[in-house]
Amino acid sequence: MFGRIETAWVNFQASPYFWDVIMAGCLMLTVLGVLCFVVWLLGLPGRIAISRNHPDAEAVYTMGWVGFLAVVPWIQALIWAFKPTDKIDIRYFPDEERKHELEDLQRLSRFAYGRDLPKEQVEALMRRLENETAAEADRRETGSSPDPTAPQSDKREI
Repeated sequence: MFGRIETAWVNFQASPYFWDVIMAGCLMLTVLGVLCFVVWLLGLPGRIAISRNHPDAEAVYTMGWVGFLAVVPWIQALIWAFKPTDKIDIRYFPDEERKHELEDLQRLSRFAYGRDLPKEQVEALMRRLENETAAEADRRETGSSPDPTAPQSDKREI
């Protein structure tokens, strides 16, 4: 059996099409590598936005994929993924909206990465949500308003 395979290999090497087949194989590997790189590159803005918990992560993800036809929208999506937005800070939304945002980030993470957000990140977001909700409830009970002199670097205004 081994002798027949060795004979077939020697005959194949002696054929005039040997280097054509080797070249075609190398060309297919190159094309496959380029396609994998392009797919990775087109999804990059969306993956960055999702990992940074961007409020418009789905739009950035879509714009990254659609922007391949013209390079400028893809570059804009990449910049948008890093840019802090002018949206109202989600900490001041109702609890249902915050939970909905967390579910959207989970869904987008599953879609973009093929896996859920890391458990530690979800737990940290949920703890922060519960702490802020408790602090807000305490403020309402005592009738006090947030300290206007306290630094609010996270608060973004429209």
